[in-house]
Amino acid sequence: MEYRFLGRSGLKVSALSFGSWVTFGEQVDTELATNQMKTAYDAGVNFFDNAEAYESGKSEEIMGEVIQKTGWKRSDLVLSTKIFWGGDGPNDKGLSFKHIKEGTEASLKRMQTDYVDLLFCHRPDLYTPIEETVWAMDQMIREGKALYWGTSEWSAEQIRKAYDFARQEHLRPPLMEQPQYNMFHRDRVEREYANLYKDVGLGTTIWSPLASGLLTGKYNDGIPEGSRLDLEKYSWLKEIMLESDEGESRLDKVKKLVPVADDLGITMAQMALAWCLKNENVSTVITGASNVKQVEQNMSAMDVVDKLDDKAMERIEEILGNKPDQEQDWRS
Repeated sequence: MEYRFLGRSGLKVSALSFGSWVTFGEQVDTELATNQMKTAYDAGVNFFDNAEAYESGKSEEIMGEVIQKTGWKRSDLVLSTKIFWGGDGPNDKGLSFKHIKEGTEASLKRMQTDYVDLLFCHRPDLYTPIEETVWAMDQMIREGKALYWGTSEWSAEQIRKAYDFARQEHLRPPLMEQPQYNMFHRDRVEREYANLYKDVGLGTTIWSPLASGLLTGKYNDGIPEGSRLDLEKYSWLKEIMLESDEGESRLDKVKKLVPVADDLGITMAQMALAWCLKNENVSTVITGASNVKQVEQNMSAMDVVDKLDDKAMERIEEILGNKPDQEQDWRS
């Protein structure tokens, strides 16, 4: 396993990490989750990602049970959770000081840990001043409930505003962002955040590297029963993942990518993960799985990164046809 610094910090995270979105509590029980996390841990994974919103806290409970069951040293782990959707009450959601404090404390209790290494603002809150959110996240660090804080799916402008305010008030600034990133979703990571990597040392913990399974090729001949896109509650994913780009469906592009993977002697999943790992601004690639075999296959992507040489990357780029425009500063 390769370990990368998380942005401009001294914290090292495994280049491939493990997240529990969708699967824990929905497709995966505690026993299977234990086997999955053990497989990832044995492969060198040290970063495990979660959120208060995942299965209404059940995902955090399962992960906490696994960690207690395995007896892993807390110092060997980098744990995260994300705060925004905590419940149905008027103050159980968003990024107010009240919900950040209460939501964080509830997450820690569910995960059976005294602190998380990474605490994320799961989405931007349009109704809470960024200044209040920055004060609250800084306070969570001061109280020892988190070591670093960051954002998820915030715009470059929002991140920079939070960073500048934190510096002005001598508070802890956001360190990392958790954006979606894969072959079909590139603009934010490759263009919008470009100046933040060099200006503020932003790290990234990217999610959905396989485009919810589309880039594994398993949907090339239809939607398998029991797969993520077959779940009624995730029908919105189906619409997004199968949409068209300039007249050509994403599924059609996946089918064209298959020969590239075949020529390299690797699977589609390995190629998609390795493609993300090739980006030097990606600190860690969060993987997910519904069974142990998928975890093993995902971890093997580390062994094939070098196979994606310039020629292979050019072939992929030609098929995708979606390379973002020249990097621009959001202020220009």
